[in-house]
Amino acid sequence: MKLTPPQIENLYAFTRQHYVEHYDLQTELVDHLANDIESVWQTQTSLSFEDARDKAFKKFGVFGFMDVLERRQKAMNKRYFKYLWTELKQWFTFPKLITTLALFFGIYLGLSTIFAKSFLIGLFVIICVFTIYKSTQLNRQFKQRKALSNKKWMLEEIIFKQAGGSAIILLTQLPQWYNFSDNIFDNPYIVFAVSIFSTLFCLWMYISFEVIPNKAEQLLNETYPEFCL
Repeated sequence: MKLTPPQIENLYAFTRQHYVEHYDLQTELVDHLANDIESVWQTQTSLSFEDARDKAFKKFGVFGFMDVLERRQKAMNKRYFKYLWTELKQWFTFPKLITTLALFFGIYLGLSTIFAKSFLIGLFVIICVFTIYKSTQLNRQFKQRKALSNKKWMLEEIIFKQAGGSAIILLTQLPQWYNFSDNIFDNPYIVFAVSIFSTLFCLWMYISFEVIPNKAEQLLNETYPEFCL
């Protein structure tokens, strides 16, 4: 006995009622529930759809879909950081390596002057302003995309909102840069280490806020074949 289209729609509504917002996870759970319901009907043909659905749902345990949701979030975050790492590695190959080296040496020379502390504070203030501006812009784009579609995809939300979290991290960590003593940058090893960190941080921010969002359609189509349907 197969489920009818209205019953499939009922399962989608059922997953939404249990706090599953993303269409990709809803589809996975609906497929799983549908298979379990059809298996139940093979041995209990008189069981109603609702009773068979509730019986299938009980297999998910006391936390319902929460464990599945947590696993999917971890998997999508892992996929996102894989994209991030892939893009970052390209900045250490030609011709992008030239830009990376120019950025590094620019920061290194700035930290090697007597105005090192002011230079570093200024650099991170610029990054802070950039992150706030871009996170606001991406959030607006995400809302516009949602206005055009009633489907919510987990990877799409990560792409357009994950980078925004870095703004909060930056704002909370920024005061630490004001606590450096004036002579700490006399140590060339510290200058070198801070220059490397700052270069990687700048690249990470640029990739998160600019590169990956611009490739969103490509990445979403690769992840979800049904995304373009």
